[in-house]
Amino acid sequence: MSTEDAAERHTIAVLVDNEPGILARVVGLFSGRGYNIECLTVSEVDHEKALSRITLVTAGTPMVIEQIKAQLNRLVPVVAVRDLTDEGNHVETELALVKVTGKGEHRVEALRIADIFGAKVDDTTLESFVFRLDGQTEKVDRFISLMRPLGLCEVARTGVVAISRGKESI
Repeated sequence: MSTEDAAERHTIAVLVDNEPGILARVVGLFSGRGYNIECLTVSEVDHEKALSRITLVTAGTPMVIEQIKAQLNRLVPVVAVRDLTDEGNHVETELALVKVTGKGEHRVEALRIADIFGAKVDDTTLESFVFRLDGQTEKVDRFISLMRPLGLCEVARTGVVAISRGKESI
């Protein structure tokens, strides 16, 4: 496989009119062509103009990524499509809630690791903690992997949100 055929991970921001069915159309575009969505977040970003922002992470060859962007641009009511990965400078983060159960040393170790990662304790009982952690996907992944042997029992993640750096906007 040449480097041109290697799958690359891309973060794509899509600005859309906030109307019923648009998310289903975007997801349908991916599923209908066999493309995978690794992560998807959606939220209204301008109430007055009724605009929502979809941030999605996908992987594919450069040709597949270009096809995805072109097909997204053709969807009505898509307002704008930006490939933040291609554009370079952007900020990515995600939020995770991580529930860990345990007693004794496992509990102490979970608190120690949470402190190192900057995770906050959002809830605690005598048998469990719910930690809140934000940061890049790799950081969240590392935190979760360290919590597994300590009693990890549940994870909820927002998925990636991203925005370009500097004065440019979507």
